[in-house]
Formats: sequence, structure tokens, C-alpha cells
Amino acid sequence: MDDVVKTPTDFYAAYIFDMDGTIYLGDHLLPGAKRMIEQLHERNIPVRYLSNNPTKDPAEYAQKLARLGLPTPVEEIVNTVVTTVRWLQANHPDAVVYPISEEPLKRALTEAGFKISEDPSEIDVVIASYDRTFEYRKLQIAFDAIWFYKRAILIATNPDRFCPFPGGHGQPDAASIIAAIEACTGTKCVANLGKPNPVMLTASLAGLDVDPANCVMVGDRLQTDIQMALDTGMASAMTLTGEATLDDVRARAENQRPRYILDRIDKLIPLQYWPQLGWSEDD
Repeated sequence: MDDVVKTPTDFYAAYIFDMDGTIYLGDHLLPGAKRMIEQLHERNIPVRYLSNNPTKDPAEYAQKLARLGLPTPVEEIVNTVVTTVRWLQANHPDAVVYPISEEPLKRALTEAGFKISEDPSEIDVVIASYDRTFEYRKLQIAFDAIWFYKRAILIATNPDRFCPFPGGHGQPDAASIIAAIEACTGTKCVANLGKPNPVMLTASLAGLDVDPANCVMVGDRLQTDIQMALDTGMASAMTLTGEATLDDVRARAENQRPRYILDRIDKLIPLQYWPQLGWSEDD
């Protein structure tokens, strides 16, 4: 482990956290998460949360964090529901959309004034997302809008292959739906509005007077969380509590590895401060 495991030597100006597999898994906080976040708050260091999971909106995530003992203003949470709607507003404000998604994204699109349709002859944008109600009927609508009528483009909320769950289980995520649509239509997804797209970091740092170079992105996935930080020059920290493993890190080139690797997330607090805080790994 010593060839790759490293921890910070001082605090950063702001901390951006993935949630699923990093702060919590299922309905349980991961070891050390609560005391770490509380320590950052005590030092008035900004904390922001990101998630590629579009099955909840920011308000629902805030409720979950509060329920787990981490009260969080909704403004400190950004997920792909937020970035997808903002991208459409900026790039296709008058589009008729067809979201293959769950209710939070549909609700946000409606609230933003977008028309949602299942009529392939009028759909401008097909949105592939994490959808546990995906079925052949939905694939047919996307196929007709993109291939038969040749009018719709394909975008995605996130590129994740699966969503982690406790016990090592998971569920197929948006990547499987993207692949199905691409396979039958011959088209390519033109925009991914989740990590590793830097739009996620831009959205999370909005309103903070901090230099991104003095911030750290913390997550459990090399292809999304860590890659986004690497692409933007931001420091990165990977937890070993979610998807990625030490073997995954070792398989990467040196310049593609996270700056820090943590066997528990509270080691983001520099170890030199632990004695004065009265902390131990057994707490």
C-alpha cells in the first residue's frame, strides 16, 4: 500500500465531496465521515457535495444528509439534475425533451419550462439517465426520435456503469441506457452532464471566492470523480470505500493517479492534527 497511499499535510480552501460511496453507502454514513465534516465546519472551510445520481434532487439529498446527521443547506449540493437542466437552458432553451429518467429530472425539467413529450416526431433531445423503470417502449421512442425521424440528439445525465449499494451489490446505471440507444440508432451521445465533465466542478464552486487549485475533489471513482479533478488541475483524493481499489490505482500511469488515497475519509484531516483533536482510528 505504501507505494500509493498518501494523505494531505494541510487543509485546503474548500472540499468537494462525492456522496454515494464516499460520504455514505446506502443509509449509513461511512466511518469517519461525520467527524471530518464537522471539523471542516468548525474551521469555516466551505464544503460542497456532488453526485452523478439523478434519482434525487438537491433538496432530497439535503434531507438525506440531515437524516444521517449532517445538516446541509440545499445550495451546497449539485447533482446531474441541476447540471442537465442548466445545460439545456443554455444550449437548447426551446427544445422538446424526452427524459428516460426518474421523477426528479422530469419534475425539474417541467419546473424550468421545458415541454416533455413521448411523440418521436416532435422530440428534439433524448436524455439518457439512471432509470429503474427502463423498458423496451422507452427505447423504441428514443429510436424513433433519433433514427426514424432523424431530428433528436442524445445527451446523458451521467456516464456511470453502475450505482453502488451496501454489501458489494449495485444497479445498472445510465451507461447501460446510453449504450442501448447508441447501439440501435448508430448515434453518439453529444453531451454528458455529470462527472467527469468539469461543468460539475464549476457549478459546485459558484459563489465561492476560492482558487480551484487550492480545492480538493474527493470521491470513490477513478473514471469520474478523480478524472474530473485531474482534467481541471484540482487536487484529488480517492476513498477506498466505494468502487475503486488499490489495484485499480496501480494500473494507472503515475500522472493519472489521485493525489491522495484514503482508507477512511477522515484522513482528509491531516494526521498531524489528530493528537490535538484526540482522534484515533478506533473512534
